Amino acid sequence: MTMDTQTLSDRAELSELIHRYAFGIDTRDWKLFRSIFADKLHMDFSSYSGSPGTDMTGDDWVAGCRRMLPGFDATQHLLSNFMYDIRGDEATVTVYMQAEHFIANRDGDSSHTLGGYYVHQCRRGTDGWKIHATTLNVTWSRGNRHVYQLAAERVAKQSGG
Repeated sequence: MTMDTQTLSDRAELSELIHRYAFGIDTRDWKLFRSIFADKLHMDFSSYSGSPGTDMTGDDWVAGCRRMLPGFDATQHLLSNFMYDIRGDEATVTVYMQAEHFIANRDGDSSHTLGGYYVHQCRRGTDGWKIHATTLNVTWSRGNRHVYQLAAERVAKQSGG
């Protein structure tokens, strides 16, 4: 199979977009993280939360992440096995993920790890590729699910909430 230059370029740009997702979360670079999303999104993390997917703005998505993720001492989102379905200015990128979330405490490290895959729906506009929808498909997890609640409480306490 021979890929044309445009397909190779699109794959590289889409890979970079998805890598910025993980890097933005883990470094808490909220400006970078916001830059990858369209203004209107559909986010579906129901395989983990049990709550249905929802439409929201990119700003609201990032604000929600900011209310919990800084409460962790560390997170690490690992991505692999990228699969691309590119149709002109629209693309679906499916990527394996493993996301680790850590809070250190006096009883040792509390952590929770999720494994599975993301399905990102992307569109190319005048400002490049953006994520318009993401579905998280959790296929396994281990550890203490309560660390997300602890992280959100830490952020609320730090912000006086």
